[in-house]
Amino acid sequence: MSYRADERRYERQPYNRSGRSGLRLPAVSLGLWHNFGDDRPVENSRAILRRAFDLGVTHFDLANNYGVPYGSAERTFGRILREDFLPYRDELVISTKAGYDMWPGPYGEWGSRKYLLASLDQSLARMGLDYVDIFYSHRPDPDTPLEETMGALDRAVRSGKALYAGISNYSPEQTAQAARIMRELGTPLLIHQPSYSMINRWIEDGLLDTLEEAGMGCIVFSPLAQGVLTDRYLEGVPADSRAATSRFLTPDRIDRELARDLGAIARGRGQTLAQMALSWTLRDPRVTSVLIGASSVGQLEDNVACVDGPAFTEDELDAIDKITVPTSSAR
Repeated sequence: MSYRADERRYERQPYNRSGRSGLRLPAVSLGLWHNFGDDRPVENSRAILRRAFDLGVTHFDLANNYGVPYGSAERTFGRILREDFLPYRDELVISTKAGYDMWPGPYGEWGSRKYLLASLDQSLARMGLDYVDIFYSHRPDPDTPLEETMGALDRAVRSGKALYAGISNYSPEQTAQAARIMRELGTPLLIHQPSYSMINRWIEDGLLDTLEEAGMGCIVFSPLAQGVLTDRYLEGVPADSRAATSRFLTPDRIDRELARDLGAIARGRGQTLAQMALSWTLRDPRVTSVLIGASSVGQLEDNVACVDGPAFTEDELDAIDKITVPTSSAR
């Protein structure tokens, strides 16, 4: 059946301006790191993407090495874009990134001009696009001059292959330097994509201030701490869960007492723990958008509903701090 988007899609969530730019992003964006590779049924991926757009999620975030195998999330997305979303391309913000390992040899990762621009060309080919809306340097390169990495982002924008440039996983000091270089080149950085959650609060120690000063937006990933900040593990580790199957989350990283204590606050707010954790990341107006992942339509709907939650009271924020600040992990 051909897809026609819900006519009420823009009534479902707020859209926030990214820094001092003209671009507005949905409060909740969809990341395609997991669940969109060749190891997952394409019809499940299609159902999630369709429902996301119907709920006002206009921003889809990818990277060159997302999916199993690498590149497969971009191919899956490109197929669904072609078959379902082509009439809506100008309503979408599509991003991709390069920085982690993608192919063998010395030019297959990090931040050289050769790698970044070659990777962007490959990403465009996999998705069947002429341009992406945002192209990121996925991580800083300790051995490549920052001027070279930023010069590659500037070139990507000037060539028309990206509309905006962003960075991810950069420290406050690196961010300030990168923003200065890009301003001098005439292509201001649009946005930074850091990790952030109630138990990973490193961006509060300088990065948010740096972004505000530079006029950059902030879109956060891992707001649920790979599932720790959900009800998923309250009674143990299910065999099909991420903690049981992924190297990115191991059972020893799950604090059930913390999750239960936070869950009690969430229930008092009429939210699930996941919804409260997402609402919490958006409480600071300097956070433009929060990236969620979804393995099912139901999970997507539950998470996007975080935008309907009540504002936090000072008592709730104090209670959350008492639970999370002592265990808040470093970056």
